[in-house]
Amino acid sequence: MKLPHGRARRVVRCAAGAAALTLVLPGCAAQDDVVTLDFFQFKPEAVANFSAIIDEFETANPGIRVVQNHVPDADTAIRTLLVKDKTPDVLTLNGNGRYGDLATACVFADLSDLPVVEQVRPAVSDIIRDLGSCGDEVNAVPFSSNASGILYNRDLFEQHGVEVPTTWDELLEAARTFEAAGVTPFYTTIKDAWTVGPAFVNLGGALQPDDFFDRLRAEGPDVASGEVSFSKDYPEAVEKLTALYAFGQDDAAGRDYNAGNAAFATGESAMYLQGSYAIPAIRAVNPDVNIGSFPYPATNSPEDTVVVSGVDVGVSIGRDTDHPEEARRFVEFLMSPEVVERYAQEQSAFSPLATGAGTTDPALAGLAPYFDDNRIIGFIDHQLPASLPLPQYLQELVLGGRTEDFLATLDREWSKIAARTIPNEKD
Repeated sequence: MKLPHGRARRVVRCAAGAAALTLVLPGCAAQDDVVTLDFFQFKPEAVANFSAIIDEFETANPGIRVVQNHVPDADTAIRTLLVKDKTPDVLTLNGNGRYGDLATACVFADLSDLPVVEQVRPAVSDIIRDLGSCGDEVNAVPFSSNASGILYNRDLFEQHGVEVPTTWDELLEAARTFEAAGVTPFYTTIKDAWTVGPAFVNLGGALQPDDFFDRLRAEGPDVASGEVSFSKDYPEAVEKLTALYAFGQDDAAGRDYNAGNAAFATGESAMYLQGSYAIPAIRAVNPDVNIGSFPYPATNSPEDTVVVSGVDVGVSIGRDTDHPEEARRFVEFLMSPEVVERYAQEQSAFSPLATGAGTTDPALAGLAPYFDDNRIIGFIDHQLPASLPLPQYLQELVLGGRTEDFLATLDREWSKIAARTIPNEKD
């Protein structure tokens, strides 16, 4: 999408400043009586969407100027800004473990008194809260939710007479049917290690014991003798993960995420182990691709099936912003139902608001009922510390590693990190 000329110049100028980590504040300083908000936005594919939102906000609030700052490596940039004590006035961040670390460090303002907090779906509120917060505060409000499931090519399913699987056995049977017909069941992209993660979090999240990570944290570093561990509780999930990857194409080790999106878009596989976030990129290759979706049937009991969802975009305010009133006004505008709904439709996402109208994207129709029924769980990898390189371990696993070795590695690395970071209540 082409940006309006003036807006494009502003984004480019300010993004360039941010990339240099001098940030845009000097070049975008307040002029006259206009308050300028520094808005850190991490999604490259959403720059145009937020530019349009900002235009609307500035028209309605002529005394406030919002400067959108987007940089390619948002995680590194935000950490650098925090070290330099330059927390942006308003931020969007992915609801992952890194967000939880920052929230726990109390760098974001408390938003618990914003009216919209009470309008967020309870399951979504639980997901963002479980990542971490400054005491009992609410440090981010969910702006959009994603969904991780299995995307499928409706035309290929119809052509080969395959029904959408609702059980694990049906999923395997569908894969065998496509394989026998010479159609790649799953296009896999092992060159990008992180792309193995979605299948792992879906199977692991559905099959792990209740409160697995709370109990694991309570064990501290003594995982080997504890009641729960990856070695004890994750073999089924990992065996099922490797079973799915066995149906991938031969050159999977050399294919990356972009190649996977392009291949699925052009009908090179019947299914794709990615979530809603991949749909815009797939449609960019082939706008006419007939995409469907369904949740991972991790067991043979459809009533136990859940959808893994994360807060794709959360909105926070810097705790020490010089413009708290204006920042809150901008956040309230962002979180207005019409803005949230429009963004969700444009980005193939789900509204986190309980009053949301629901998605109208046909590609997400197979996942949407699970949101309506609150049958959603968070990404289990967000419970793992960033210093545990899960993607690389998963990559080694699906390239021929052994389940026992993979799980023993997770237990060993978790124990090492716990010994450094989790207080030992026995002391």
